[in-house]
Amino acid sequence: MDRPPLIVPTLCAGPFILRPWRLADLAVVREAAADPYIPLVTTVPAASAGYDDAAGRAFVERQWARAADGTGYSFAVALRPDDRAVGFVGLFPQADGRASIGYWTAPSARGRAVAGHALRTVAAWALDDLGLARLELSIEPWNAASLRTAERTGFRHEGLLRSHRTIGDERRDMHLYALLPTDAREATSDPREAPDPREAPDPREASDPREAPDPREAAPDPREAAPDPREDRSQR
Repeated sequence: MDRPPLIVPTLCAGPFILRPWRLADLAVVREAAADPYIPLVTTVPAASAGYDDAAGRAFVERQWARAADGTGYSFAVALRPDDRAVGFVGLFPQADGRASIGYWTAPSARGRAVAGHALRTVAAWALDDLGLARLELSIEPWNAASLRTAERTGFRHEGLLRSHRTIGDERRDMHLYALLPTDAREATSDPREAPDPREAPDPREASDPREAPDPREAAPDPREAAPDPREDRSQR
């Protein structure tokens, strides 16, 4: 059965705004494409596979299509001062009042609580405005920064899903986190808190040897992404 189209709103998220994607956002797609982890768990085309502006435009158009076909709300996370996109967050409704969330932050914007602000804002909007009953995150066990982002936002750990998803060419376990309306009311953490020094980018954690970090930039940190089943590369 066809789903009605969705309208992606613009939401305030502290020093960021969440808004629909634009073709002017290709710079952040290009940066994400060069990250060793983001293309593995999303539909961002990999630089190693020959990324070009046509591939970047196709990614943006896929985000528009999610709303048009009623399958999800895809937001660009942008800085307030200049409206420059620095990341992604998506909400994907499922059956019976549930929805899954995925997010990523561009390497150059890490350490600024981008994911924390985006996740908290989308979660509050989904529970309060859309009236959803349950939000879910799937995060790899090694992804300590993303696990902390989920916990600081009030998501609760519910278990380990063994061999839950194929990432790259191997099956991976996933921690399942969930947030209910009652959990959200009890959460008191603030994504604006000082960054945890343990979350500093570590070039040793680059998961793809084909993507050597550029010493002129902050080393890519694959820990700042939470994959979402709706963003699986098989759906490109």
